[in-house]
Amino acid sequence: MRSPAYLNALRAFEASARHESFAGAASELNVTAAAVGQLVRGLEEWIGAPLFHRSHSGKARLQPTEAAERALTDIRAGLDRLSIGVEKLRAGRAGNALTVTVSPAFAAKWLLPRIDRFQARCRDVDVRLDTSLKLVDYVAQGIDVGVRYGRGAWPGLTAEKLMDEEVFPVCSPTLLKTISLNTPRDLLDHTLIHDLSVDPSTGFMTWDDWLARAGVETPLAQRGMSINNSAAVLQAAIDGQGIALARSIFARDDVAAGRLIRLFPEINVPSALAYYVVYRTECSSLPRSESFRQWLFEEAAQA
Repeated sequence: MRSPAYLNALRAFEASARHESFAGAASELNVTAAAVGQLVRGLEEWIGAPLFHRSHSGKARLQPTEAAERALTDIRAGLDRLSIGVEKLRAGRAGNALTVTVSPAFAAKWLLPRIDRFQARCRDVDVRLDTSLKLVDYVAQGIDVGVRYGRGAWPGLTAEKLMDEEVFPVCSPTLLKTISLNTPRDLLDHTLIHDLSVDPSTGFMTWDDWLARAGVETPLAQRGMSINNSAAVLQAAIDGQGIALARSIFARDDVAAGRLIRLFPEINVPSALAYYVVYRTECSSLPRSESFRQWLFEEAAQA
């Protein structure tokens, strides 16, 4: 087996084991499932042993053999090191590029209004921003560092807490003049804007959760307006389309500027989730990554 095909086969094997299917690996590697299967079979022929226990029905998830499972740790470490080497070659050819992944809302409401300060500090670093609501594969997509929202545990990645946040209702000053809000229960009489950008099963706070913490036990139907982008949720509130349940990190600048009014400020409800700086441990010493992480923490401390 020639070297390039050998490396591709190892990547196909590792991705198939991680996704427990050829189809999942194919989606990550941007090839067909048949191509992944062919690469894995070629690797099995080359080493003279099977890598997966195969079901006759073809419906069960792929399970690595005991020998393959033992080899995966070293294979993953080797692929990571190769990836770093390639990144260094690219940096030498195309400049000192830094690839950062964040959610679209975090980019719009927190990162982009501040990124000019990083660029002024590190003029030799070219920032490439990848915005996605989905969790990207750092290795496959060449990600240097990212900011993720959650509980701080992502397999294969190092996570350092960047910021905690709280959740509270907000509306525009104009809307507030036209409605009556004496107690949290009064919120039920008005249009509520729901944020669908994060799965509630992760601990993401919904209107039902906040109202319960505020002492309102009446179940709330998912009525009103629902949006799957936290920045758009706030913009809808700024435009007077309803009352939003704001995440403090995203709403801070709008509240400070008077575009939004925090309602019931005496009620403090911290989020169970937080923002984390997330990166591959083996890439932590890259100067561009170190500089960006340090800058993120400095900005968070000043916010």
